[in-house]
Amino acid sequence: MNIVNKKAVCIMSGGMDSTLSAYMAINSGYEVIAVHFNYAQRTEKKELECFKKICNELNIEKQYVLDLDFFSQLGASALTDVNIDVPTSGIEEGVPVTYVPFRNGIFLSMAAAVAEKEGAVAISIGVVEEDSSGYPDCRHKYIKSMQDSINLGTKDETNIEILMPLVELSKSQIVSKATELNVALELTWSCYKDEEKACGVCDSCRLRLNGFKLAGVNDPIDYK
Repeated sequence: MNIVNKKAVCIMSGGMDSTLSAYMAINSGYEVIAVHFNYAQRTEKKELECFKKICNELNIEKQYVLDLDFFSQLGASALTDVNIDVPTSGIEEGVPVTYVPFRNGIFLSMAAAVAEKEGAVAISIGVVEEDSSGYPDCRHKYIKSMQDSINLGTKDETNIEILMPLVELSKSQIVSKATELNVALELTWSCYKDEEKACGVCDSCRLRLNGFKLAGVNDPIDYK
């Protein structure tokens, strides 16, 4: 069912998953408000550049770019602390060192503030359950609990649904869906380490490359 003249706040990192989620929101009839976070991540400049290009591609006029220096003070993740190496072996047990503590919870809380201010009825986030074995804040159950908390902590007339259209998909299914919707995948970025050319060996690059391989699609971005 198409939802006409209803707004959705889309959390957009510049990556493939959140970009596809934004395309899907637009195709469902939402007016998209784009939210991007600079949180001192290693590829902050590249991700912001991709976000801007994707918003331009989708003609998204309303954009919020929110700066969070909190994460650089916190450290505790290879994405935000240059003293912690980004793993490149492809072998890591438990919660990966690239996990940023409670990142999605913080992002969703800030997106909820934007959504309430803008009168949006939905927040879209590109979480994937496939990642949940390592990233606890990507689990379907957790995101649903955040939806309940957001609606408890906002005005009575505020009723926000958190959309997570990719949560049950594999990376290859995401690539196939993105190809089907003509998503500008050449504008997206997944690498945890580098900003010029993707490293091809970090966990995120490996997951992306394998998804393209299984989907039988060529990845349009450059790798080292």
